[in-house]
Amino acid sequence: MVKGILRTSSALAVVGWAIAMPAMAQQAGASATGGATTETPGAAAAGTPAGEGAAPSAGIQDIVVTAQRRSENLQKAAVAVSAISGAALVNAGVTSPSDLSKLVPALVVHPVGLSSSFYIRGVGASSLNSFQENAVAFSVNGVFYARPTAPAGTFFDVERVEVVKGPQGTLYGRNATAGAINVIPVRPTFDRVSGGIMAEYGNYDAKKVQAALNLPLSDTLAVRVAGQYVDRDGYLSDGYDDEGIRAGRVQLRWQPNPGFSILLSADVTRQVGKGTGSVLFPSPQNPTAPSPNRYIGEADPRITAILNAATLAAFSNTPPFSSFPQSTILGLVANPATDGYQRNTFWGASGTITADLGFADLTTILAYRSSKPDILSYAPGFPSRFKENDAQVTAETRLSSKSGTRLGYVIGAFYFADDLKSYNNFRQGLLANTEYQPRLSTESKALFGQATFSVIDTLRLVGGLRYTDETKDFAGATRNTSIFVPVAPFVPVGGHLNFDKVTWKAGIEFDAGPRSLIYANAATGFKAGGFYPSAGKNTYEPETLTAYTLGSKNRFLHNKLQVNLEAFYWRYRNQQLTYVGPVETTPGNFAQAGVTVNAGKARMYGAELETLFAPTSHDTIGVNIQYLNARYQSLVYNAISTSGAPLLTACAVSNDTRVATPPTRLFIVDCSGKPGINSPKWSANLSYEHVFDLGRSLNLTVGARSRLETKSYVSFDFLEFQRRKAIPTPMPM
Repeated sequence: MVKGILRTSSALAVVGWAIAMPAMAQQAGASATGGATTETPGAAAAGTPAGEGAAPSAGIQDIVVTAQRRSENLQKAAVAVSAISGAALVNAGVTSPSDLSKLVPALVVHPVGLSSSFYIRGVGASSLNSFQENAVAFSVNGVFYARPTAPAGTFFDVERVEVVKGPQGTLYGRNATAGAINVIPVRPTFDRVSGGIMAEYGNYDAKKVQAALNLPLSDTLAVRVAGQYVDRDGYLSDGYDDEGIRAGRVQLRWQPNPGFSILLSADVTRQVGKGTGSVLFPSPQNPTAPSPNRYIGEADPRITAILNAATLAAFSNTPPFSSFPQSTILGLVANPATDGYQRNTFWGASGTITADLGFADLTTILAYRSSKPDILSYAPGFPSRFKENDAQVTAETRLSSKSGTRLGYVIGAFYFADDLKSYNNFRQGLLANTEYQPRLSTESKALFGQATFSVIDTLRLVGGLRYTDETKDFAGATRNTSIFVPVAPFVPVGGHLNFDKVTWKAGIEFDAGPRSLIYANAATGFKAGGFYPSAGKNTYEPETLTAYTLGSKNRFLHNKLQVNLEAFYWRYRNQQLTYVGPVETTPGNFAQAGVTVNAGKARMYGAELETLFAPTSHDTIGVNIQYLNARYQSLVYNAISTSGAPLLTACAVSNDTRVATPPTRLFIVDCSGKPGINSPKWSANLSYEHVFDLGRSLNLTVGARSRLETKSYVSFDFLEFQRRKAIPTPMPM
């Protein structure tokens, strides 16, 4: 076992069942081009889709993915991608984006404030305001989701999920610095009435139900309706970290002939509950705080008593606060309370047209999405209100060459428009209350292409380019009030930004044997700059990443053993860092809010091993291990103390040359040389599954799954108590 393992989670002897009937067996979905996929659920997919009772096949079955915008065998795709079947998602209890970490060692997902923040190999973004977007491109049914809150309620009736690791600047482009996550729902089929239902009950009064029904209306027209209901009490003692999702999706597919199809899709999600919570870490300032492993939330009376004592100790003997009555001193810093909530609504509609032109396949996707999150969160440690109204339009068209040609290619164009209106409030008590009402309009246009040329039958060269032009317009107002300035007007803020960038990919592929592929490539990624709410400087620059990859994919032992190995080296420039930092509300007056700045450069290198062993048709063993060495070569940012107290950080601190109104103080923090956050040096996913054939279309599945991680920091303060400790969480198989 790797030394220093701090986080482990597992589940043993979890029993699952599958029942199939002639008219009620869930079918495989459709490929990206509208035809039936050749994916065969089996050992490689870690199980069969929910409701399908087909007997397991001998050896490891092939999986078809669309990670490179065309259908291809996973083992023949010269790209670092992990494919997870719908059955594996169900068996692992995946109902939200944060659950994906259970299945992919390279991926760390955290619910932070406004959203789920994705990190792939230490590259990601934490959304603490309405402006920040993820560094991982998230899409469902080929539709890009811009808002970081929007992925909620998408993990049901899913054929597979693809996690593409590394910058995807050629084929995905926008906000794909770290990689891409593609969710592919099961699509309607024409052959028969089919469907399935899955119900689950667990601790914390967890209730989960998924259902789907496929209805052929004719030989060329079919509809599929699916839904999900999730309700679970909070993991924390104050009720936070709960889950409440009500989601539905309907798809209508028309295919008058094998060369043409139209897929219309509409979905809606309602996310409810108390939302993300927080715990108080033991520290020199709070030595009596209980261990985070006890799951005592910060709104618990046991914690608020500790916080009140710390507030009195910090201010009672500090002028001018020492002259205040105790009740006022206790109000200087707002404690977490139990009234937090999330009342989020997301819906969208899309149309996908695919046509066989003879020489190539044409795919066009048009989509509209609406995101309306309404959140009161105490996850930053104080009350933060986020309310948004976002409307997004996307259009993409791609022309893909036929398979088997010497020159394979994908060329296309992409258009994105987004209009965001929001209200954000960081209320830290009487010391600071920051509000802003931004409106942000974004327009992005891109042309892209990638080609693979076969020099000989076993050797191929790869090259790709993408040109992106993005414009952002910002208008709004901000203000800050406090015990010293109880009334203040809103100050208008705004700006205009334009960015253009060429990203590229170059690589080589070699077939070392009938079931062995070796590949090497270099690729770049780009994420546009943007705004944050400040009356002074309020912009940040684009971030870029260059990745070098060497990989091999292999099958051995008569197709019973799969071994995939990848080594990588990433160079990160102008990283966009979002945190609670200083914003200028009026010239010379500073408050705290969600700030995004560029913080120098970083490098990440390591290796990932994915193995799958199917010794029999009923047994599957999976071992996925990643080694990651991530370090910030340059990480310098500004910080604020609204009380005037020294900063609590393990980094070098100096005074900011800007002068703030007392008692507020500004600092410059230098964390250069520190390890990457959310970057465990070792992470592993282990699994075992055995399928008992009970006859009469009945299967009994028994298995175990575990995830292991070494220590990793969760904050840019790099304090020892901010290292992620052992948090055992159940992981159903």
